[in-house]
Amino acid sequence: MRKTNSSCSFTAALAICLALASTASGQNDAKKPAKKAAQRPTFVDPEVDSSLPNVLLLGDSISIGYTLPVRKLLTGKANVFRPAANCGPTTNGVENLESWLGDRKWDVIHFNFGLHDLKYMNEKNGLADPQDLQSHQQVPLAQYTSNLKQISERLKKTGAVVIWCETTPVPEGSAGRIPGDELRYNDAAAKVMKELGGIEVNDLHSYVLKNVLDEQRPANVHFTDAGSDLLAKQVAEKIAQRLASK
Repeated sequence: MRKTNSSCSFTAALAICLALASTASGQNDAKKPAKKAAQRPTFVDPEVDSSLPNVLLLGDSISIGYTLPVRKLLTGKANVFRPAANCGPTTNGVENLESWLGDRKWDVIHFNFGLHDLKYMNEKNGLADPQDLQSHQQVPLAQYTSNLKQISERLKKTGAVVIWCETTPVPEGSAGRIPGDELRYNDAAAKVMKELGGIEVNDLHSYVLKNVLDEQRPANVHFTDAGSDLLAKQVAEKIAQRLASK
């Protein structure tokens, strides 16, 4: 009988110890910071060489596609940065430009807005059929022009060489967009750049039509990896020319 009581007491004590250990472990786990999701390589800043000039790329997913190959092409010539985000439409640019610029001294800023501005949205702010009478462009042309002027003026004040990059073509069948609208938006942008002066234009639209059209995805504004590499070649060349002339 004594052995049985002793055994029961031991078992009970062990159970209590295990429960306390489990609780403590849970409390310790709760105190541990959650693991951060791995950041996209494109959004990771480059290893900075303080002896090199700094370049900032601003733009949507098209620029995201050519960021890493541009960085590679400019290795040893410049530190190439971009915001850790899709810059989206000009409304987003107006709102976030100061945080994107930060306090770094920029030597060249290459920027574009357009494909998100001209796309059609529904009442729930989702991508819409342009033929739907209830749809509307995310940023109408007049507002786009005003926003782009505000952004461009701020970029000029940084003292950097500023390069405006024309919006790339919208193919037939692209969801939420009308082919040719990019031409109207590019024309409006060209007038802004001419009015402000001192801003170079990278005619990426014509470059795509001549050299990259086969690498643009069917009925899609985006490009294959090979297409992004070709865009990067043009972008890097424009930036390198300006760096050489500084």
